[in-house]
Amino acid sequence: MFKKIIVAVDIAQIDKGAKILKKAEALADDGGEIVVLNVVEDVPGYLAIDVPGHVIENNRKQALDTLDKMRAEIKVRTRAELRTGQPASNILAAAEAHHADLIMVASHRPDISNYFLGSTADRVVRHADISVLVDR
Repeated sequence: MFKKIIVAVDIAQIDKGAKILKKAEALADDGGEIVVLNVVEDVPGYLAIDVPGHVIENNRKQALDTLDKMRAEIKVRTRAELRTGQPASNILAAAEAHHADLIMVASHRPDISNYFLGSTADRVVRHADISVLVDR
């Protein structure tokens, strides 16, 4: 059905990520590709100054290792990508850069903060130029 799928994974909610990755595998065309994407929000400068550089680098390595373990269980061609910054805009940028035809993202039950700030899934759905599958 889809040639290129972006699967946005939150490392803090790895079970949800694994669930949507399996769904992406079922939706991918023969010869299709899945990009497993994790976006790490920037650490504010006033906090980053107190964090040793190796801690941040170790966290990035652990995130990539986690994505690679997830990829190993999928039969469709996959690649892992780690980005830094605002999650929704980076998910949309990755979809554009990879010429994706589907974005998959997990969503949590909304709470009061979502009504003021909006969730990542909400922002992706509102601004995407391609199909978005939101899994709950």
